[in-house]
Amino acid sequence: MLKIYNTLSGKKEIFKPIEEGKVGMYVCGNTVYDFCHIGHARAMISFDVISRFIRHLGYELNYVRNITDVDDKIIKRAEENNESTQALTERMIAAQREDELRLGNKMPDREPKATEFMQEIIDMVQTLIDKGFAYQGSSGDVYYRATAFKEYGKLNNRKLEDMLAGARIDVETAKEHPADFVLWKQAKGGEVAWPSPWGLGRPGWHIECSAMSTNCLGSHFDIHGGGPDLKFPHHENEIAQSEAATGKEYVNYWMHCGAVRVNNEKMSKSLGNFFTVRDVLEKYNAEVIRYLMVSSQYRSPIDYSDQSLNEAKVGLERLYTALRQQSVAKSYQATAYTQRFEEAMSDDFNTPVAVSVLFELVRELNKAKTDAPAKAEALAAELKDLAALLGLLNQEPEFFLQNSTLSDGLDEKAIQVLIDERTQARKDKNFARSDEIRDELAAQGIELLDSREGTTWTRN
Repeated sequence: MLKIYNTLSGKKEIFKPIEEGKVGMYVCGNTVYDFCHIGHARAMISFDVISRFIRHLGYELNYVRNITDVDDKIIKRAEENNESTQALTERMIAAQREDELRLGNKMPDREPKATEFMQEIIDMVQTLIDKGFAYQGSSGDVYYRATAFKEYGKLNNRKLEDMLAGARIDVETAKEHPADFVLWKQAKGGEVAWPSPWGLGRPGWHIECSAMSTNCLGSHFDIHGGGPDLKFPHHENEIAQSEAATGKEYVNYWMHCGAVRVNNEKMSKSLGNFFTVRDVLEKYNAEVIRYLMVSSQYRSPIDYSDQSLNEAKVGLERLYTALRQQSVAKSYQATAYTQRFEEAMSDDFNTPVAVSVLFELVRELNKAKTDAPAKAEALAAELKDLAALLGLLNQEPEFFLQNSTLSDGLDEKAIQVLIDERTQARKDKNFARSDEIRDELAAQGIELLDSREGTTWTRN
């Protein structure tokens, strides 16, 4: 029985889909003006794992994640780069997909772009105006009338006046109330713009997701997800817009993943602790990053550091080592490990407990290798299938163990030359040279493992 922590209610709830056997899930994607950072990776991996397990339970999932391809940041960055907004966003979308594939994510079923839904956005704004929930201010911009939506603040469990208390509010005479937010912005000179009943302009950020989600999944759908910084104001405003426009409940379950901190500090370019996915992939195998993300439950914060990545690397190496030179059964009878893994994942996608089950399975697998080879093969197959639900153990064990940390040192060919020389030295009983080569490789982070089948190696 799947339980999901619902931000709206503040508690775990038994998941009941609107339509039996089917699930609609919308996740707020990136504003594509720069390369993805590790905070983006957290959300991408979290909802990829969630989508995998929902499908594993037998649901027909429609996973939609939007792309914001028109925004103040995009316009500013395009101007700085002396390129069009379209050229910038297309380049960043391609880079994002490349990063995601390297991280082992499966792509959402649909990735709508804001610029593809301009008419739907305009129609929703007009509906809000017609219903009295929006108005055109003296500036020409169209605003949402926050005071008209009586449940404003329900996602964050705060009243409108409490959210404004003590806050710094800029004076803007075009708005009726400080909490009102923009739905449609009048175009400024040279900016990308679309014709509308209120003049040339472009949408505000919040209305884009309301229009895209309801058009892709319907006025009422099952799950809406995103990062921790989106609860307010973005998701609060989405609820207000969508429910006012449609007259229906918007979403049943709201899910938010935890933040990524760097050495216990908020990630920030000004602090010099800002890392893109590409930065990290220059040093670590992509599955190490993924393992770090799933080693914490999706709602928990993650502390990113070299130490945490190295600990993730060691943990993942233990799993891969169990599969090294191990035959894998083509079919097997699921054991209690599968049941316990599924129980953990059904408890609000508790990946840390699920990972601990994998390690228990590995201990039994290692014991069975000598005395019960057929059992070991079955356990290896079960291990791979369960790990795949987390997006792990997709590489050949030998390849991963030799590439878990990327290095500017010896390449594979040079390492193999030294191993071959050491093998010959041992045959010649030149043990001094054999030990010398081992020490030379160890000094460069290469650990040799001797067995009856020969010598293998891993990079520390």
